[in-house]
This record gives sequence, C-alpha cells and structure tokens, in this order.
Amino acid sequence: MIIGIPKEIKNNENRVGMTPAGVAEFIKRGHKVYVQATAGMGSGFCDEAYTAVGAEILPTIEDVYAKAEMIIKVKEPISPEYPLIRKGQVLFTYFHFASDRELTEAMMRSGAICIAYETVEKSDHSLPLLIPMSEVAGRMAPQNGAYYLQKTKGGKGKLMAGVPGVKPAKVLVLGGGTVGEAAARIAAGMGAEVTITDISLPRLKQLSIDMPANVHTLYSSEHNIRKELPDTDIVIGSVLIPGDAAPKLITKDMLKLMEPGTVLVDVAIDQGGCFETSHPTTHSDPVYTVDGIVHYAVANIPGAVPYTSTTALTNATLRYALALADKGWQKACEDDEALHKGLNIIDGKIVYEAIAKVWGL
Repeated sequence: MIIGIPKEIKNNENRVGMTPAGVAEFIKRGHKVYVQATAGMGSGFCDEAYTAVGAEILPTIEDVYAKAEMIIKVKEPISPEYPLIRKGQVLFTYFHFASDRELTEAMMRSGAICIAYETVEKSDHSLPLLIPMSEVAGRMAPQNGAYYLQKTKGGKGKLMAGVPGVKPAKVLVLGGGTVGEAAARIAAGMGAEVTITDISLPRLKQLSIDMPANVHTLYSSEHNIRKELPDTDIVIGSVLIPGDAAPKLITKDMLKLMEPGTVLVDVAIDQGGCFETSHPTTHSDPVYTVDGIVHYAVANIPGAVPYTSTTALTNATLRYALALADKGWQKACEDDEALHKGLNIIDGKIVYEAIAKVWGL
C-alpha cells in the first residue's frame, strides 16, 4: 500500500502521524511511504531520519494526498485539506465528528474511508488509540490550570501546593477515566487537595484504593458538583462518551457559584466540551474569561509536547495501521472488532451510530 504522512496544519500542531521508527516497519513489509517535507520537524524528527529508513520526502501536502492510498495523521483534516481527499482514500486519524458538523459533511462528500482513532474500542470498552493522548492531556491539565491560577494570568493568585500555614489549592476533576485519573494524580503530586467524580461506583472504589491520600472520590451528580464549586480553584473536565458529544456538567448559571479567577480546563473540548461556556481555543490564544471565570479549552493539548505525544501515539497506532496496510481496510476491520469500531464514515455514509444521532443523519 502507498502510505502518506502529511504535515499537520492545525494551529500550533507540532505532532506528526508517524515516527521514523514506525515508518521503518511499513518499509520492512514492502509498503511505500511518502512523508511531506519538514512534517516531523516539530516533533524532533528531521527529513533525513525518514529517508534513512526508506521513506520518500515530497515537497507539498498536495503531493502527499495525491499519491497516498492511506493517509496517517494526527488531527482531523481542516478546510484547506478537504479538496485534497478523494473517494476511496483511507484516512486514519483523530476525527471527533460529533463536535464538528462541517467536517462530518465534508468527509461524507469526499467518499473517503474515515477510521477514527478515538472510536477504536476493545471488547473491554478500553480505547487503545485515545489512551496515550488522554494520558498526556490528563497530565498536562493540572499544569495548565496551575499556570492560569496565577494572578498575573487572570486567576485567583493561589499556589497549587500552598506553603506551611497556607492551604493548597482545591482541584475538582470531573470524570474518573484515563484523563481524570492522570489529572488527579498529577494535581495531587503538585500538592493540591483533589476531588475526583464519576458515576461508576466500582470505578470510584478503585480510585479510592489507588490514589494518594490527598485525592477524595465523589459520586457525580449536579447537586454534588454545585456543592463543590464555591471553594474550588481549578475544575478539570474529562468526561468522555466514545464518539458522542460530551455532556455539559458545568452550565453557564453555575459559573456564578465560583469565585472570580477560578480556572476551568476543558480536556473534553475535542468532543464539544463538558462546560456549557466552552469553545475551542488554540495554543497561541488558549484562554478567555466568562463572568470572571478563566476558561482553558485548547483542542490539541498534547500538541504542546510533540516529541512525547508523537512517540506515544505511534506506539499505539502502529499495529492497527500495519494491519490496514497489509490487509486493506475491509479485511483488517473484519478481522479486528476494535478496528471495526473505528469506522466512522464509508463512501459518504455515517456508519457510527452516535455520530449519526448527534447530527440527525
């Protein structure tokens, strides 16, 4: 198969779809790999690292899309890429269709085969291609929240760990999945007083066993969340429903319960966000304020640490990408139920139920 790895063009997205080590595996199996010039530079991988393992460098994104039977990338295509995608071409990337109708309709018009990292799902309901980026985003969320908690950045002026005689900051983590667990663990390590919520009692029990002493569990309900907000300093939203839009756990009227300078970090923004007042931001313009509450809603948080993120992502996606290349998308998806669940759009038709329901299609 002919594989194409374009350079990401989303704002401040420095990740790349595959490391040179990953590309080497495709070459060993007899596949052809085209990489756009400088595609890996932001992640620390020069063009020579790709050519050294047998890839060919192409000068433009148009060249890569024109030659490739399968495109492997990181983020969903954006409008300049739409005309480059052709009927029958396989796209293997994060899509998050449930938060973007324009993208959904563009991919339907293209006739491409859209396989979404975020909906590849194993029989135990784990999401193997979302987990590595969720772990990165979860670890970064408290760091970013702590940064914007500084008074000079619009926050309350509190130090996460406090000091002797002064209490630490209070962090509320909504959702006890991969992101939430990572966020709670890092926030606890920074010295904050942490509460993590979930609707699964078995999950809360496991978290209460595994977490440090300064992490407390709480059943997730609107009543309980409202009670926590008045003295919470950072809220990290990390709730995920695979392929579907995130639930709005913090509504606009709940902002008035919080003190000015409270920081909301919406890690679920890729799926529409779990705060009603959230809208996607970028690394170059990451925050905005609503009713005195600071909102951080960068849609590609792991893009800030691209070497770590690209390497972790390749580690996870490689086996699935190789199966697609070796067998073709139909046979690969027939043979692997997890990969089969990654199918979102085929030849103009939505084939993932949650996305169809969100847009009424």
